[in-house]
Amino acid sequence: MTDSHFVEPSGQIEIHLPDGRTLRGPRGATATSLLQPIAAELPAPLVGVVVNGDLQELTHPIDMEARVQPVTMAEADGARIYRRSLTFLLEAAFVRRFPGALLYIDHSLTSGGYFCNVRGRPPLTPAELQELEAEMRRLVAQDLPFVGREAAVEEAIAFFEGRHDLDKARLMRHRRKPTIALYRLGDYVDYHHGFMVPSTGYLKWFALAAMNGDFALRYPRQHAAIKLAPLTDSPKLLAAFRQYGAWLERLGISSVGALDDAIQAGRSREIILVSEALHEQHIAEIARQIADRQPRTRLVLISGPSSSGKTTFSRRLAVQLLALGLSPFALELDNYFIEREHTPRDAAGQLDYETIEALNLTQLGDHLQRLLAGEEVQLPRYRFQEGRQEPGDVVRLRPEQLIILEGIHGLNPRLIPAALAAQSFKAYASALTQLNLDRHNRVSTTDTRLIRRIVRDARDRGYHAADTIRRWESVRRGEKLHIFPYQENADVMFNSALAYELSVLRPLAEPLLRQVAHGTPEFIEARRLLTFLDWFLPIETEWVPDNSILREFIDGSILQDFKVWGG
Repeated sequence: MTDSHFVEPSGQIEIHLPDGRTLRGPRGATATSLLQPIAAELPAPLVGVVVNGDLQELTHPIDMEARVQPVTMAEADGARIYRRSLTFLLEAAFVRRFPGALLYIDHSLTSGGYFCNVRGRPPLTPAELQELEAEMRRLVAQDLPFVGREAAVEEAIAFFEGRHDLDKARLMRHRRKPTIALYRLGDYVDYHHGFMVPSTGYLKWFALAAMNGDFALRYPRQHAAIKLAPLTDSPKLLAAFRQYGAWLERLGISSVGALDDAIQAGRSREIILVSEALHEQHIAEIARQIADRQPRTRLVLISGPSSSGKTTFSRRLAVQLLALGLSPFALELDNYFIEREHTPRDAAGQLDYETIEALNLTQLGDHLQRLLAGEEVQLPRYRFQEGRQEPGDVVRLRPEQLIILEGIHGLNPRLIPAALAAQSFKAYASALTQLNLDRHNRVSTTDTRLIRRIVRDARDRGYHAADTIRRWESVRRGEKLHIFPYQENADVMFNSALAYELSVLRPLAEPLLRQVAHGTPEFIEARRLLTFLDWFLPIETEWVPDNSILREFIDGSILQDFKVWGG
């Protein structure tokens, strides 16, 4: 016998916070109002909320008891919400100030921001850029709401066609769901891939700055949520993005909608072949630059972030060098780790193999100098299971041979002795995506690399997607500390992104992402990636060449066991 019985719903509900506290408030109140008592104690401004394991906007009404987790600008999801809303604010202000011109959000900047350019009119003058920022701040001061609604896809297509936003209309035609979320700010309406803050009053931290003939929309980085970092000039990175944009023009693919159109029209093999030819052409050009520096250049250093395709790039570069009559020797940086008991630990107390202090730089420098002097050297072999070095191959290089050294610290000046700097050639490899959903919705280079890694980790290491997602933030922290600060030290940048790759990765990544359990911290990220991948029409993996960068992640690379030995 139970004492349960029917009652009228209470006008109050309780929400349970991660720290064990409980808040009570009116049923159906928004997350913003219910979380108001704790907003001031949060480490960064509140911009979103997780309700029973699902990411929601702060305007989301909570009408039953729930587990609620605040989302701030200091978290990845919160940073995305803030930046997306800031981009919408920029668009609305731009349309008011410069009707008829087109604004493009091209790519992210390492110092925190987006590189933007204007088409259909001359670049903005310094005075016009100040006017545009002033207009954005006027909208912020008015605290105007971002109003979202679900619209039929056919309605959205007609709307964007009528406004001559053809890249958006083209994208919508490939949407499989019958509706799509549109947002309005004042009288400006647009589609943005993801959630928004409730109103413009949340967007206090930003600035516009002239940059390379165009301009940057600056925003706070995640680790310093309300502070703008100094704007750094990255001419080599910008040049790499622009080169990739030129490649996309050659392919006739300006956006994901255009890619889907081409796939639907049966052009998949053409896109793959031309994309791969452009990669091969660039690798051959890099090999030629190295050859032109002979005999002065004896050491090729290759760096790049996780899942950038460094390994395949270094091996394809070795093949091109062989074709030019040069004989490269691949020296494995991983064999130079110090013994485990001396390995530094990170802030969480975990062994930190990503810091340069985890390497025996004295031993590495000695071996490099002796090898290049033509001496016989016994190389080490690092046994990760025991955390110890053991004797490896005995190597002596021929006088004309050069060394290829690939690893995350390749561009750090501390890696090699100063005496060898003049003999080195430095290459930076990363997936610098510029094929965006449309001119306002970016495809993140980080997302491309994460999807690559999820697919590879599942195949090579037996990891679930949740495992890779869980480790990813730590990987990103290491990149920001040890790789990105040195990228402009490169003599050349190689963009390993392929216009078609997410169409190939989608059928492989989707089943892995769907296995991530609801209610886990990784579920929100898995669902975000699934929603993103849904925009890409699939391409068969069998069409990918066996020496492609992509084969490093999907398997079947002819270069997997390729190695050039010393003389």
